[in-house]
Amino acid sequence: MKKALPPTYFLLVLVLVALLHFAFPLYRYWTFPMTLMGIVPLGLGVALNLIADRAFKLHETTVKPFEQSTSLVTDFPFSLSRNPMYLGLSLMLLGVALLLGTASALGPVLVFPYLMHRIFIRTEEQMLAAKFGPAWERYRSTVRRWI
Repeated sequence: MKKALPPTYFLLVLVLVALLHFAFPLYRYWTFPMTLMGIVPLGLGVALNLIADRAFKLHETTVKPFEQSTSLVTDFPFSLSRNPMYLGLSLMLLGVALLLGTASALGPVLVFPYLMHRIFIRTEEQMLAAKFGPAWERYRSTVRRWI
């Protein structure tokens, strides 16, 4: 059986964010036009994912978790975060939650990075360590996992 990929988790959490906002709109911390500040993390998240995806393509390596990488990508945006795509997805979820403006929408956003770490990042980092050895260790010691 195939494992669900990060975009599936992203979509599930996005639906949960919307459901909680509309079904249980706990504590409205912002109203329009303040909610428009959510556009900033949403836009940053989209840009980060597009740039990271392009970097994978330029290095001709896989973007799919659990597939063997052919190259250790360390240039931008991987020079800022070892996981810019997961960071980008998290920022997009944060942006949507801020646009909605209720505390109930924020809960699932906080769980998403934890899920990515438990389900994907730990295994991916073990695979990179096995494949790239000292180069991975140097990279890991100089670039933070998230930001």
